[in-house]
Amino acid sequence: NIGQVVARCVEWASRGIVREFPCQIPLAFVEPMEITCPRELTPVFYGCYDWHSAVHSHWALLRACRAVPDAEWVPKVRSLLSSQFQAAAIAREVEFLAAPHRKGFERPYGLAWLLQLTAELQQSQLPEAQEWRSLLQPLEDIAVQRFESWLPRLTGPIRTGEHNQTAFALGLLIDSARGIDHARLESLCVETALRFHEADAELPITWEPGPHDFLSPAFATADLMQRCLPSHEFALWLEQALPLSKLQSAQFHPVVSRDPSDGKLAHFAGLNFSRAWMARNVARALHPENPQRVWWQQTADDHWQGGLPALDSDEYMVTHWVGSFAMMAATCLDPLPQVDAPAT
Repeated sequence: NIGQVVARCVEWASRGIVREFPCQIPLAFVEPMEITCPRELTPVFYGCYDWHSAVHSHWALLRACRAVPDAEWVPKVRSLLSSQFQAAAIAREVEFLAAPHRKGFERPYGLAWLLQLTAELQQSQLPEAQEWRSLLQPLEDIAVQRFESWLPRLTGPIRTGEHNQTAFALGLLIDSARGIDHARLESLCVETALRFHEADAELPITWEPGPHDFLSPAFATADLMQRCLPSHEFALWLEQALPLSKLQSAQFHPVVSRDPSDGKLAHFAGLNFSRAWMARNVARALHPENPQRVWWQQTADDHWQGGLPALDSDEYMVTHWVGSFAMMAATCLDPLPQVDAPAT
């Protein structure tokens, strides 16, 4: 039941965004006075263990309200988000992010999720959404500027299965740019994607997954390119970069974390969901008669089912972030499906 999955994600995100500790703050500091608690550094995005997880947990709550607008928890979520999106707190976030020595902060992963958040606000039907979007506009502007400065200077893609991966970030950025009608950012990201990946051939899929991966480099690249190429060109690119025969022999099965309490090993709890939504996007971009489509759709279904057991976890290394990935996997269709609220 998609409604139950969404409700579980709402439960996790609602608890996480106001939980300050434990936390991880990978930051550059230039003076001792900067070192303080997360809530003082970033008084909006201080929870969920780290800044980027707090950002995409706020996104998950907004997406949930759009997917299940009649759910009983929507008023509580609106109240919670209102308490988070306060002008003074956002002003401190802007001051923090704008500091010159933080140009590389949360780039690309967290900044891409920030733009997903503002794009979700743009599409939200909540009465407060446009006020919140206006308050967050300065953060959005900083993020856009950071990418416009950084992407042209990159000489090639970052093909990891973790936060630094460029294919995943570019996919989020293209969706965000289209959601907020930012043609310049969209054009830059599409041009960068083609520069990085148009010539890709027989990607090393047998190397996947690495033990800490929560993203598939191959799937994320395919998901990115389906945004950038017409359907017939994408199908040709896909057979060049990820030949069906190689995919079938690689046996992409759902993964299981051997230790969900370990922050790195817990990444497998999200890999199933990210593979599921990326494979679904790829399948949807292919012609119904394309033989590749069956493989991608079946792989999406298998990984969706493989990811669901993680939603029974009570390990904070899972619960502080995996709900957002489950939310994306459950609601990545366009237009967004309206989900019935689960019976109480």
